[in-house]
Amino acid sequence: MKQNQVQQKAIQLGTHGENYGSWMSNPVFYVTGALLTLFAVLAVLSFAVFRIMALGVVFTAAALLLLVLLGWITWIRRQYAFGGGGMMDRTHLAVLSHLDFDGQGQLLDVGCGSGPLSIRAALTWQTARVMGIDCWGADFGYSQTICEKNAASEGVGSRCVFQHGDASKLDFPDECFDAVVSNYVYHNIMGSDKRALLLETLRVLKKGGVFALNDDMKLRMYGDMEAFAQELRDMGYQDVRLIDTAQEVFGSRQRAALMMLGNSRMLAGRK
Repeated sequence: MKQNQVQQKAIQLGTHGENYGSWMSNPVFYVTGALLTLFAVLAVLSFAVFRIMALGVVFTAAALLLLVLLGWITWIRRQYAFGGGGMMDRTHLAVLSHLDFDGQGQLLDVGCGSGPLSIRAALTWQTARVMGIDCWGADFGYSQTICEKNAASEGVGSRCVFQHGDASKLDFPDECFDAVVSNYVYHNIMGSDKRALLLETLRVLKKGGVFALNDDMKLRMYGDMEAFAQELRDMGYQDVRLIDTAQEVFGSRQRAALMMLGNSRMLAGRK
């Protein structure tokens, strides 16, 4: 694992003009900005036109709160960005550092987004073949084309394949991958049973294959993950562990919560 960490720290993604985007989606900014503008206009109208002071105060207070919110999410976006705070890069490093993979065979990245985790894996294990899947919704502006361009720019286009996929029903047979990873994906899939998503990911992992699945594992979404980890051990999975990535990656759960990932944990082990 230490050698793996040394290898990864030497990897610098995004130095050739790649487009990795950010985890804070554009629609959040559009909606917040639009509401801020609306309340600011209503405040001006209330004071200057309608002469309703109480209403003006309410709209002004709402506009100020939205201004604070806009500043907060702008800070978060900067913290996550490559070339900014680098939190995306640090998280990917942590995921792969806990993956006990020898680089032989094929690795699956569930919910690959713009491709950075898949690409980092390909750069870390230079004999591995990497498959990245995603539904590529409109919120983040990611696409298969962006992933492929990023992989080619980073020099691993020949070993990275990207395709559309559904994490709740993977289009792969049982036990066909040697390693599987995922990073902050499952909590975004509305209405899904999170443990069922984890089991579906593990379904396509070969016997003896390794996994590192990181997410914002809120209790109301995931339930008791310590109990789930024990269930996996009882099923024959080995070295199953839960890693507190809020502490490891962000430095504290408080800072992780400030960046909307206060329940960040990783499930890792071997099938």
